[in-house]
Amino acid sequence: MKSPEPTSLKRIALFPGTFDPFTVGHESLVERGLSLMDEIVIAIGVNEAKKSYFSLDRRLQMIDDLYKGEPRVRVESYDMLTVDFARQTGAGFILRGIRTVADYEYEKTIADMNRTISGIETFLLFTEPALTHISSSHVRELLRYGHDVSGFIPKGMKL
Repeated sequence: MKSPEPTSLKRIALFPGTFDPFTVGHESLVERGLSLMDEIVIAIGVNEAKKSYFSLDRRLQMIDDLYKGEPRVRVESYDMLTVDFARQTGAGFILRGIRTVADYEYEKTIADMNRTISGIETFLLFTEPALTHISSSHVRELLRYGHDVSGFIPKGMKL
């Protein structure tokens, strides 16, 4: 298996997800990923099968506003295979987070498939213990019922 040709000397990681909404868990992974990479592309995947709480444009804007002062973070959307978008953005790595054993099994399978078809490596960061209970789906549920979610989203993020 041949590794992908590097498009730059920079270490760029693609951080894919729906980010509906972006949580403090996601923020933690980006911060920790920046300690390992030169740049992170937060890539919002378009999945027509999923009904989103926030529009794609709103998610792009919220996350872009959050990182407007961080030149090493880009926010983009995509509607193709993740590895194809990684190549398009110049990313040689995919960043993913793991909260549970079930996440590990899922992520390992996807990472193996992505490496097989593209040579792109996935690196997994374990969620910080204090954040393992936070997920976008739980935050969406709280939002639907009018609960305060300020403890689950990054400080300063406007929903």
